[in-house]
Amino acid sequence: MVIWRNKIYPCISAISLAIVFISLAHSGIAQNAKEQAGNWLMYFGMNKISNKFSIHSEVQYRNHTVAPVNIEQLLLRAGLNYHFSSSAFATGGYGYISSYDFESDQKNPESEEHRIWQQLIMVNTLGRVKFEHRYRIEQRWVNDDYRNRLRYRLMLFLPLNKPKIEKGTLFIGVYDEIFVNTEKVFFDRNRLYGALGYQFHKSASFQLGMLRQQVNSFGKNYLQFALVFNPDFRQTEKE
Repeated sequence: MVIWRNKIYPCISAISLAIVFISLAHSGIAQNAKEQAGNWLMYFGMNKISNKFSIHSEVQYRNHTVAPVNIEQLLLRAGLNYHFSSSAFATGGYGYISSYDFESDQKNPESEEHRIWQQLIMVNTLGRVKFEHRYRIEQRWVNDDYRNRLRYRLMLFLPLNKPKIEKGTLFIGVYDEIFVNTEKVFFDRNRLYGALGYQFHKSASFQLGMLRQQVNSFGKNYLQFALVFNPDFRQTEKE
C-alpha cells in the first residue's frame, strides 16, 4: 500500500496529466482550419562558473510558418544565476527581442524590445516526476513604450525508460505558463506545451513538441525544437 502511494500512484497521475496536456496542445490545430502553425527553434544553456553562480544563455528563432523561412521574432537572452541550493536558484538578466510582421517587405524589425528580467526557479520531485516552478518579472521597453509583466510557469518532467533523467533517458516535458500585465489589459497570454525529449549526454538534451499560445481571442500553434546544453565551466583539479 505504501509503495502504491509513494511510487506507482504519482507516476500514473503524472502520465495522465501529461497525456491531457499534450492532447490539448495538439488539438488546437484542428480547432480553426484557417490558422497557420508556426515554428520555434531554441537553444538554452546554463553553465556553472562556481558552486554558487552559473550563466544563463538563450537564443530563440521564431517563425510565422512551420518552415523556418518567415521570421516572427528573434529573442536573445542572457543572465546570471545564483544557486541557493540544488533545488532553488534566482536569476537576473537582459533580453533583446526583435519582432517582424507576417509577409512584410520591410527588412528591419517592426518593433524592438529591450528587457530586464528577474526570476526564481524552485524544483521538487514526487515519485519519478520532477516539478519546476518558475516565477518571472519583466521590465520591458518596446520601442518607446515601457511595460511591466509577471509570469508563472509550472513544468513537469517524466522519465519514461529510467527512474530519473540521465544519459540515455527518454522523457516527457509539459508546462503551462500564464502572463499578466500590471497595467492596461491584465491578461497578456497563456502558453500550453507538450514535448518528447531525449537526454543524449549528461550535459545535453533535446525536446520536440508543440506549443499552443493564446493571446486574448487569438490562438496559434507552434512546432518547437529545443536544444539544452549545460556544460560545467568550473575548473577542476587535475588528478
